[in-house]
Amino acid sequence: MSKHQIQRAAWHDYRSRCIYMITITKRWDQPPFSSLVGDYRLPTGSPGCSSTAMTPLGTIIQQAIRHLPCHEPAIKLLQYSVMPDHAHILLFVTRPTAEPIGAAIARMKAEINRSWGYGSVFNPGFNDQILKSSRSLQTLYDYIRDNPRRLAVRQALPDFFRRVRNITINGRRCQSYGNQFLLRCPFKEQVVVHRADDEATRRVMRERWLYAAANDGVLVSPFISPAEKAVRAEAEEAGGRVILISNNPFAERYKPNVRDFDLCCRGRLLIVTPAGGEWAGEKVSREVCMAMNALAADIYAAGA
Repeated sequence: MSKHQIQRAAWHDYRSRCIYMITITKRWDQPPFSSLVGDYRLPTGSPGCSSTAMTPLGTIIQQAIRHLPCHEPAIKLLQYSVMPDHAHILLFVTRPTAEPIGAAIARMKAEINRSWGYGSVFNPGFNDQILKSSRSLQTLYDYIRDNPRRLAVRQALPDFFRRVRNITINGRRCQSYGNQFLLRCPFKEQVVVHRADDEATRRVMRERWLYAAANDGVLVSPFISPAEKAVRAEAEEAGGRVILISNNPFAERYKPNVRDFDLCCRGRLLIVTPAGGEWAGEKVSREVCMAMNALAADIYAAGA
């Protein structure tokens, strides 16, 4: 799978009634859509907190997003965020439509290009995430609203993703290294391949996991088996993000291997391990494997 390939959910009817989070990204040769203002140390939503100020191009994009329901009556706009190099749009397709949602997004992008008048504004296509019935809509609202603060933290604290931090997951004390914000992503998927799974099941699950990874989701797993390792490799090749469950405790001045360190620095990896070192050892037993997958399940469930 190419890093630039747009993944769609083959099992989903994009003409159906559904809630989507759509992400459209800026072409490299276009100016920023917005700039960061405010103080990242203040909670999102409070006066003076991190937010975005629209550029002239961003103002055009913002207006087009707000007017989308006027041109597409089946669409209800729920939330949006225009960042410097991308825009998130949370929308509700309120009834089945004759065309897939991509047709409405394409028309909106074409309108923005015409209004701007300086070439194509966006990269081809768009990324989408489909809201599962188990996911909280409020979680999505909060995630989108917090976008400016997360970016401001990354810019103000370049070492933020290169520190060991103590966290608690479902009552368990853990250590983590990497991008803590991945824990808050509302589009996480747990990767676990069971020995009893037949090839058809593995193929369907692999497709779902790689769709999530290619559309700004996060894969969570210890990635122990060869099949799980292969999913991680494909996801990372596609630019995906990962929460890796480790059985090894972090030593003083811990630093992961070169590849994982680079992914942490780029905000694409979080490594999590129990704080007590209870799973330490070179060989992973069946009991430890089950416990690691249980921790992955807790992290996955925390995004609901």
